[in-house]
Amino acid sequence: MNQRELFLRHIAQTSTAPLALEIVKADCCTLYDVNGKEYIDLIGGISVANVGHRHPKVIEAIQKQLDAYLHIMVYGEFVEAPHVQYAKLLSDNLPTSLNSVYFTNSGAEAVEGAMKLAKRITNRSQIISFNKSYHGSTQGALSVMGDEYWRNAFRPLLPDVLHLEYNSFESLDFITNQTACVIAETIQAEAGIIVPTKEWMLALRKKCDDTCTFLILDEIQAGFGRTGKLWGFEHFNIVPDILLLGKALGGGMPLGAFIADKKLMDTFTDNPVLGHITTFGGHPVSCAAGMAAMKALGGRNSVRERLNSVQSDDDRNGVPVTWIDTVKAKEELFLSLLVHPKIKAVRSFGLWMAVEFDSYETNKKVIDACITEGVLTDWFLFASNCLRISPPLIISEEQIKRACEVIITSCSIN
Repeated sequence: MNQRELFLRHIAQTSTAPLALEIVKADCCTLYDVNGKEYIDLIGGISVANVGHRHPKVIEAIQKQLDAYLHIMVYGEFVEAPHVQYAKLLSDNLPTSLNSVYFTNSGAEAVEGAMKLAKRITNRSQIISFNKSYHGSTQGALSVMGDEYWRNAFRPLLPDVLHLEYNSFESLDFITNQTACVIAETIQAEAGIIVPTKEWMLALRKKCDDTCTFLILDEIQAGFGRTGKLWGFEHFNIVPDILLLGKALGGGMPLGAFIADKKLMDTFTDNPVLGHITTFGGHPVSCAAGMAAMKALGGRNSVRERLNSVQSDDDRNGVPVTWIDTVKAKEELFLSLLVHPKIKAVRSFGLWMAVEFDSYETNKKVIDACITEGVLTDWFLFASNCLRISPPLIISEEQIKRACEVIITSCSIN
């Protein structure tokens, strides 16, 4: 049997038609298959590879940590430099109330921990989420997923969960003194890049404050520069009570986190003791890799340090000094080139776009043609008529132009 046959026989499948591309190498913004074919990566591992695949600094950090130690003890018991230093780096780049980091293995695990924390502190059971939201596939995260198609086969799920309309002022009336938390994506991802109004986000924050409800913002896809700022919530002038991270957090290694104020997080320490535990969360290699990626993304040890410092001559001349600084121009280049009669709309927020077609069938034909021509993309869970663009932030102008040329050509021949 060849590798593809072994893949289909022994790897648990979640789709009847997996892409089954046999990738043997990834570098920067390019993937290489077993036949030597190159693909411009417009998926980025679903917003994981923000600094590209196998960034030299990430590889260096992994190799250095391999020489020290791998797993030692259940997370939180030993003082391990990688997760301590990474937690400090994250805290230095967040508002002061987000200063205590609980590392997990994934974004979905971060969702689970955050919901537990909110219920533990408020002693309330009701959780509010939004339609067409995606927060993971574990049972708790699935309970707050905003689409019954994905939930129905696995019921019963968590009780006392309300699913409301995103970006709706009327929905805010359902947040009451019985609500433990509201969990929302800062920008809805799998709905096809749905951006709320600043007014609604401010009203959501105020309603949570008025009812002593925890606001949990899911930035598992939005974080680490994807929107043109380090954190998506910076666009709306609000701060969540609990922040969820994943995807790019590990620089290509598995890592998630939920972050809150230390006085809140300390409630996990007693009654019961070990209120939330994980064996591999905050794995030293993942933390070393993620920390290196974050530093590479910002150009200095602290992105916040750069933003607060006196600008250099390059800054004053408008020359980008970090990868985040290049996001807006690259977004505008994509938008200028993605013009075709079959494209109904392009919704974007930084290097994060949904190219809308009239149907899933049209979109799938375009996606298949793009892959054939060496441009890797896919669709969105709740917007199957939309083509996904979420490349590494380091994608070059030449790669953007080539990718758009392939997309437009694929529209024309289908």
